[in-house]
Amino acid sequence: QVQLVESGGGLVQPGGSLRLSCAASGFIFNINAMGWFRQAPGKQRELVARIFSGGSTNYADFVKGRFTISRDNAKNTVYLQMHSLKPEDTAVYYCTIIGSNSWGQGTQVTVSS
Repeated sequence: QVQLVESGGGLVQPGGSLRLSCAASGFIFNINAMGWFRQAPGKQRELVARIFSGGSTNYADFVKGRFTISRDNAKNTVYLQMHSLKPEDTAVYYCTIIGSNSWGQGTQVTVSS
């Protein structure tokens, strides 16, 4: 049974940083591309970043240079390091297996002074 458990969200001031984690189980982690999506109130869920099995990455334009996705295959965990956070980054952040319909429960990120 696939499980994706996000953590690390919270309230942070503009310009601050957070690191999200997604602990995965129930599938062969190291051969799957993983991704982070986000959904703000009243908006559609959107791709933030993804990382492929070989370690290559790509990012949405709105986070390039500020966010970094990484993975630790030994720990079956994918991370999203977020810097220079803006109020418009406020959303629920979800972890997923790219190409699947498996999602975590999400973790709330709120950027506000």
